[in-house]
Amino acid sequence: MNLNKLFLSHCEKNKYEINQNQLEIVENLRNFYNNNFNQTFLKKIFKKKNTKLGFYLVGDVGVGKTMILNFFFNELKERKLRLHFNEFMIKFHNFIYENKDKEKGVELFVEDLRKKTQLIYFDEFQVTNIVDAMILGKLFKKIFEQKIKVIFSSNIRINDLYKDGLQRDQFIPFIKVLENSSHEKELLIEEDYRSSKNDNLDRFLFPINQSTNFKFNKFFRKITKNKIKTQKVLEVKGRKLKIQNFYEKVIKFDFSELCNTYLGSEDYIAIANNCNFIFIKNLPDFNEDNSDQQQRFITLIDIVYEKKIPLMITSYIDLKFINSSKSLKEPFKRTVSRMYELTSFDYN
Repeated sequence: MNLNKLFLSHCEKNKYEINQNQLEIVENLRNFYNNNFNQTFLKKIFKKKNTKLGFYLVGDVGVGKTMILNFFFNELKERKLRLHFNEFMIKFHNFIYENKDKEKGVELFVEDLRKKTQLIYFDEFQVTNIVDAMILGKLFKKIFEQKIKVIFSSNIRINDLYKDGLQRDQFIPFIKVLENSSHEKELLIEEDYRSSKNDNLDRFLFPINQSTNFKFNKFFRKITKNKIKTQKVLEVKGRKLKIQNFYEKVIKFDFSELCNTYLGSEDYIAIANNCNFIFIKNLPDFNEDNSDQQQRFITLIDIVYEKKIPLMITSYIDLKFINSSKSLKEPFKRTVSRMYELTSFDYN
């Protein structure tokens, strides 16, 4: 695989800017591929026992991590799987719940995974759930033992994952597994490509007043023209989630409906699987008093971004000046960056 040449062609075709830092990451990925997939008989004989099966790409928001790893993933001909990490962990917990042999649950899950894929890709990887944090060391130890390759993008270094989280000492085994089994590379670029390319936020309206509400409602009427309004009821693990404003896969929510109630990643995935456009009213500023709502909003935007669903939002404050609770400051940078893209005119 001539990855470097293919990447240059990919950038030219899509009119992406090219810089040396990105080219170095592509070269690292080429080496990762050759060491793990492109193995001749002789290479296998002399292959180092400590060949790393993970590739962890860290960098600030909007520097092109996802673009590079998407390109690499799409070029792979091997069996592969791309999942949002929340979705992956939901599958894992469901498998454990349904399996009678709880003691061998992790082992059986990974064996089943190995039959389906040779490589897993987690984009914008982070850990916020204490239940997940406690099991990840054992889970990923088995994944790497089964020779399943894993690529990650994240804006958090391995050693800083789940920093200040509850019972972080139980998360340390996972950090050790990840550090020992992965190449950690950093992509350094000054500019956030998402925000710089999308200065005109056509569908992010602020402040909330008569004018922005008029624009919001006018665009909503345009998108839902000739669509029938129904009440959609989604079932998530036996719970009923009612969506009042459902117009044939166009959905309108108030922020409080989405984030002031006890919804989680499973609920947001169910919503995303049933829509192709989301309208959100009354996005607040964030601080220490509403950090729980902010965490839910971060999860929602991650899932919406993964599913490529465009948004229109009314907000009390300009996206450039929206604040964050202290503990969520770093992951929220990604959320803001993604909102630039999801609400831009070009994103449909």
